[in-house]
Amino acid sequence: MLASSLSLMYHTGMETQHITADFDLCYKATRSRDARFDGQFFVAVVTTGIYCRPICPAPMPSAQHIRFYSCAAAAEAAGFRACRRCHPEASPGSPEWNIRADLVARALRLIADGVVDVEGVSGLAQRLVVSERHLHRELLTAVGVGPLALARTRRAQTARLLIDQTDLSLTTIAFTAGFSSIRQFNETMHATFGCAPSSFRRNVSPPQGGEGKLILRLSYRPPFESATLLTYLGRRALPGVEEVTNRCYRRTISLPQSKGIIELEPKESANVVLLRLQLSDLSDLSLLVQRCRQLFDLDADPAMIAEVLGADSLLAPLVKARPGLRIPGTMDGFELAVRAIADQWMSVADAQTVLGRLARELGEALDKSVGTLSHFFPSPQLVLTASLREIGVTGKLANALQTLARVVIEEKLVLSRDADREQTIARLLRLPEMRPWTVSSIATRALGDPDAYPLGDPGLQRAFAHHGLAMDTHAIKKHAEAWRPWRAYALHHLWASLPPCQPDANVTYPCFKHF
Repeated sequence: MLASSLSLMYHTGMETQHITADFDLCYKATRSRDARFDGQFFVAVVTTGIYCRPICPAPMPSAQHIRFYSCAAAAEAAGFRACRRCHPEASPGSPEWNIRADLVARALRLIADGVVDVEGVSGLAQRLVVSERHLHRELLTAVGVGPLALARTRRAQTARLLIDQTDLSLTTIAFTAGFSSIRQFNETMHATFGCAPSSFRRNVSPPQGGEGKLILRLSYRPPFESATLLTYLGRRALPGVEEVTNRCYRRTISLPQSKGIIELEPKESANVVLLRLQLSDLSDLSLLVQRCRQLFDLDADPAMIAEVLGADSLLAPLVKARPGLRIPGTMDGFELAVRAIADQWMSVADAQTVLGRLARELGEALDKSVGTLSHFFPSPQLVLTASLREIGVTGKLANALQTLARVVIEEKLVLSRDADREQTIARLLRLPEMRPWTVSSIATRALGDPDAYPLGDPGLQRAFAHHGLAMDTHAIKKHAEAWRPWRAYALHHLWASLPPCQPDANVTYPCFKHF
């Protein structure tokens, strides 16, 4: 019950005032040092001027000396400095913004991606189609600080992570984190952490992955069901673009300013996922880290999700069997939409073959193959201008893929977590040959909607039949109301529970296509 109560509490910070409505709940969670609450709020100690994560091992002060804040930036705006023991900059993101798709949630995602560093607050406001004043007012009401303070905290946190976890020079770290000058870097780091950046480099530089790789540790709230996640990604891995081997996910990536290769390896014993990366330009590092967190759903709150889904008799044993099940996201929304459309007409294996050929024929090749990785997935521009029929993509699929590419390029359709979910879903549904369950898949994995739920999905109907429940749409819809706002997680639990079966040549959507 504590987890769900906190979920209603931590987004209500008003300017820099501490949260009082659920003070006792926050205090109880802090005393328990339960990792499930890590990142959901921050604890500031008046007598020391320091703010910490709720899992900080430091002695617990008395209640009258504590203030609780919904985000690190709000604590800093109130004059507190980040703890050098528990590293607030390394905590998971607030799961509240996984649920919300309003202006504030979208703004926070864009700030985390580094948009303010590149385009300024005016660019952020333009992306969200609001005035700067309105954006500042909304953020101040929801999280206690405006966009500049949030961006400043993000830069400082990124820099601290890079100082602690890499052997990059401080100058490189400063500009990689988004600072415009070394002076700004030094001043911000001193204000945030109470010391100069060089003081963090007293210890021996951390070991790196060799061959120019950087290694970062991405934290999450336990439990984390990595086996199911890796199985899901492995069965859908596009030849030449991605692979899953030895419990490690590896793929090529194309970002606005850079290209490279990433590896993600879960380490459950330490509650982290190791990110090994090679980028041609580190200016996209913040964006890359956010994409990786989204791909592995690292900001989810398993306790909150399990509390809702575990109350259902159908899902209770499934949640118990796979605690901490995550929904795979995507590194690129256009790529995910292409995959989802291909799944409408063919099995997973056939889609892999066709899209692997698409990547091989249209995508840019690596200078040197790495394992089975050889190409980057093609951009919308390449898909739109290519003769898809010459590379074996024909009929409705070719038309659908090029229609999607045209809408992304010419009509600026955004397929990422900062998009307006309702508008994007409506636009996708208007595309020819786009089925509702395909749009639901895109909404879940590309737009980050945890409640997306494809009622007409054949895999969902088979799951209900497998568990002895009525398969008609009305019965499924009624049953699923109790799962809000986590219906997408319920769907993945149901898919994962299905036994393997042999494909039926007369079935348009093979029973094994989802899991």
